[in-house]
Amino acid sequence: MTRALIGASALLLAGCSMTPAYERPAPPVPATLPQGEAYAAPAAGETAGLAWTELVQDARLRTVIERALANNRDLRAAIANVQSARAQYRVQRAAQLPTVTADAGASLTRQNDARQNSYSADIGFSAFEIDLFGRVRSLTEAALETYLATEEGARSTRIALIAETASAYATLAADQELLALARQTQASAQRTLDLTRSLNAAGLAGKLDVHQAETTVEQAVSDVAATVTQVAQDRNALNLLAGTPIEDALLPLSLDSLIAGISRVPAGLSSDILLRRPDVLQAEHQLKAANADVGAARAAMFPTISLTSAIGVASSALSSLFSGGGFAWSVSPSASLPIFGGANRGNLDYSKAQRDLYLAQYEQAIQTAFQEVADGLARAGTIDAQQAAQRRLVTANARAYDLAEQRYRAGVDTFLTALTSQRSLYSARQSAIATNLALVSNRILLYRVIGADQ
Repeated sequence: MTRALIGASALLLAGCSMTPAYERPAPPVPATLPQGEAYAAPAAGETAGLAWTELVQDARLRTVIERALANNRDLRAAIANVQSARAQYRVQRAAQLPTVTADAGASLTRQNDARQNSYSADIGFSAFEIDLFGRVRSLTEAALETYLATEEGARSTRIALIAETASAYATLAADQELLALARQTQASAQRTLDLTRSLNAAGLAGKLDVHQAETTVEQAVSDVAATVTQVAQDRNALNLLAGTPIEDALLPLSLDSLIAGISRVPAGLSSDILLRRPDVLQAEHQLKAANADVGAARAAMFPTISLTSAIGVASSALSSLFSGGGFAWSVSPSASLPIFGGANRGNLDYSKAQRDLYLAQYEQAIQTAFQEVADGLARAGTIDAQQAAQRRLVTANARAYDLAEQRYRAGVDTFLTALTSQRSLYSARQSAIATNLALVSNRILLYRVIGADQ
């Protein structure tokens, strides 16, 4: 009998659904990524995106990223959220099927010399909702989409962690080079100051030249102190991302080695790649969950039908409990129908408004993705020319400084000219390091904003 009841319930489960049919909204962005003077032409047939193991060729940085993926607490929290959402989905999915329970009981009484015993055993299910209008099914679908959204959120966190770790590593490399440059400049300025003091003692240079030389030394000393602090803070940031201290042997060799050790990321031409970004997929799953909630809210305005049934045996003797004729069964259907549906109507209006909210957030996620990729490509299309120009600028400033220093030593030119050339060379070298960092950071950024970690 129980099998028959369960079978009938399974047939009833195939009832209608009140969930609106879902259609993916058209992306509110152009079909192709931007093109023009600022953008490099994509190679024919290139596939957008890279796996991080293809992006990062530098062995030291790979090791640091692997540690971050194993130990970073933000990523662990995201994974825990996925596991929680999966468990909630399983709980909601279980509501689509009846929960079968077995009960056994005994009652032993004695009054005067008379004994009265009774034994019973039952199996059945209680208050099982027959999902004629798809309310439970819609809630299950919403829970599934929420679970899938958290999975995409965890993938987004993973990609962001890889990118942030690589960026922090590159920033540390750049600041190490800035520190080395500041120390070189301090040593050079100190030699110039010593020379100027000697010339001043011999009557060949004035006190103004000495004081001007001192300003360059003190500025370099200040830069060294500030950059030592920055390098220490960079290491602290890297340790936090990695979730464990990074030893000296894994620190970057140089910024140039990272330029060679981090690949260029292809972007392709079609903007459809944006629909594969995990944050965009997360927003779409949230939209689907909101759409399913509309179906559940609609179904709540119809009667709720539940069923309680049991089949079992009863006997006054335990030995004959399963062999006697005490067979019994019961079926108790019930239904409830909202008569005054103000709350249900409000819930339906709320679920529709939430769907509109998630639709707007989904479209905004696509538009934000388009802007981020476009900005990254604009930087990628011009950074090589800027880097080459910056290198030429450093070379020109170095030659100018050498010539100005020779002319000053020979007494042909003033110390101010040599001092100005020295400061210009220092500034040009700082800008060259910043440009190299921008090149590396742009490659990492494109990996992150394209989001296609294959």
